[in-house]
Amino acid sequence: MKNRFTVLVVGGARSGKSTFARELAERNFRSPMYLATAEKTDAEMCERIELHRKERGDQWRCVEAPLDLAGVLNEPGDCDGILLDCITVWLGNVLHHEGEGGFDRRKAGLLAVLPACEKSVVVVTNELGQGIVPADAETRRFRDLAGWLNQDLAKVADAVVLVSCGLPSILKGKQVIEQMGVVI
Repeated sequence: MKNRFTVLVVGGARSGKSTFARELAERNFRSPMYLATAEKTDAEMCERIELHRKERGDQWRCVEAPLDLAGVLNEPGDCDGILLDCITVWLGNVLHHEGEGGFDRRKAGLLAVLPACEKSVVVVTNELGQGIVPADAETRRFRDLAGWLNQDLAKVADAVVLVSCGLPSILKGKQVIEQMGVVI
């Protein structure tokens, strides 16, 4: 296996994807960075952020980057691997703050930087396309952008793992995942 890898972990809400990704990172990184995309927008989101903090051990360094993922991935610091959680939240942030033009620019930057990042990266994202068709155009557009982004990320990833009901399934890169110590 090459010295570094990119793994995309995808799943629905409460599928177990973040837990799987964190355990994968903890198994493979001695000095991990948690690249957080969530913003403290309300009390419920603050509770979610605090829960994620408690689930991680003291070995984690946390960097909050609600918009500039490419910038952080270009300068990852003294960690030996990065857990980026979550792409779908990042998409919402960028659309909210910068619109689709900002998203197109930031997406291009992310897709250029991710495969060239000197550190291994585990990326968490939501699968939004397996549910019902959203009732309004704005939500349908968000779902579409997320789906296309996930496809683009899967193309540049060395491995892709789908997590459903807490159970991981390898979609791409079985050898990479097995070399990381995961047997599925």
